[in-house]
Amino acid sequence: MYSEKNLVYIFTILEVIEKIFEYTDKFKDYEEFYFANSQLNFNGTVNLLIAIGEDVKKIDENIKNDFLFEWKNIAKMRDKISHNYRGIDPYMVWDIVQNHLVKVKIILIKVLQNTENFKSSLDDVLDSIYYQHLHYLKEYIKDVS
Repeated sequence: MYSEKNLVYIFTILEVIEKIFEYTDKFKDYEEFYFANSQLNFNGTVNLLIAIGEDVKKIDENIKNDFLFEWKNIAKMRDKISHNYRGIDPYMVWDIVQNHLVKVKIILIKVLQNTENFKSSLDDVLDSIYYQHLHYLKEYIKDVS
């Protein structure tokens, strides 16, 4: 079992992923996404990707070792985006959203199921207005012993 101190990071990343999906789901390609709404959706997504990268850095190393993924690349992406505002490649952002966030979501749900106090913490999380997109996690409670 993983320490419950990881829960806040995992819940936050999962919430952010759902928000990104909401911000991007109506666009057919990266150009449409980039230019829509005076770049509001793009800028919101970029900001949330920074949040993911920051919280990934805080997740315990033993989780990252047990669930092999491109964790370092996520952290590097965060640094690249936050330090190079004018140079952010909209295609790269689109690619991350379309091809990588689902993988992160799947891994983090598996981690949650192996984290101390996941069941008891979930009710508090779901009562929070901040985590309004995580109600789907209720279905995973039954899988936790």
